[in-house]
Amino acid sequence: MTLPLPPFYNAERLSTLWSVPYQERASQARQWAGQHQIPPAFTDDIRTCLLLIDLQNTFCLPNFELFVPGAVADNQRLCQFIYRNLGHITEICATLDTHQPLQIFHPIFWINDQGEHPAPGRQITLEDLDQQGWRVNPAICHVLSHYTDADLQAYGRYYLEQLEATGKYRLMIWPYHSLLGGMGHALVAGIEEAIFFHGMARQTQARLELKGRHPLTENYSVLGAEVTENHLGRAFTAPDRPDVDLIKHLLDFDQIVIAGQAKSHCVAWTIADLVTAAEAKGVDFVNRLHILEDCMSSVVIPGGVDFRGPTEELFAQFGDRGCQRLDSHWTIDFS
Repeated sequence: MTLPLPPFYNAERLSTLWSVPYQERASQARQWAGQHQIPPAFTDDIRTCLLLIDLQNTFCLPNFELFVPGAVADNQRLCQFIYRNLGHITEICATLDTHQPLQIFHPIFWINDQGEHPAPGRQITLEDLDQQGWRVNPAICHVLSHYTDADLQAYGRYYLEQLEATGKYRLMIWPYHSLLGGMGHALVAGIEEAIFFHGMARQTQARLELKGRHPLTENYSVLGAEVTENHLGRAFTAPDRPDVDLIKHLLDFDQIVIAGQAKSHCVAWTIADLVTAAEAKGVDFVNRLHILEDCMSSVVIPGGVDFRGPTEELFAQFGDRGCQRLDSHWTIDFS
């Protein structure tokens, strides 16, 4: 059953920062559930997870640190999808990109012979280490107390080598973003409102997953870091290693619907890891993964890298592997 949009929903507010009126929405959700005969989530015979990737202010609101062009319209469509399919979504699982300033992809982590830090939007390669004098900033050793300067320099080279060897994106220096405790880290208010309303109407709890906390690796996918061990072969410890528990949790659902930001990075690598995990476990799962492609956009750096082309090639591969490429007009109906 497709539901109408609740009367409080205002698409224009998806581009702004505001506070969700929880108590009011909780009361409205219970009334809405009664009016439209929406049952509790635990009664679902076919269990559907809506996996939302990094729908945070830092990526989704204009004038925030790493705004993805198209994110506002993507989220407007996504909210409408959630409200229309409220009775068929068993759980909403939302990931939160979670950083601190001293991390490998932020400017302060690297320095050159002139004492300069790389500008956001720049890529760091092995060639840059050898020919342009870039190196890990030795002043950050005190933050990583078990690493000497020599360790960090060796690790920096090892990290770039691993990215090239595994076919990952080159190391991108990003603006400081998604900082834990900052406004950019929070979910976009309109998305948070939809998640809360769903939980109240269906008498269930959203699952929130933090990712990206380890200072020595990027973590585009919620299911695994770009590099999982240091130059000495020592694996990074939980919670920054691939989340086996989350993989199992997701694979237990009958269906997964996925949306979020950015399509070219965190969404793409999460889907890739999820499909690979399903195939490795012999789970007949990929035909049950539904991608809402009009609820995600790719990173385009003005005057720099445009990730749209490689992303479309990757998503074509997802389709070849059995994923369903859809848009937000699709209605969840597995009866």
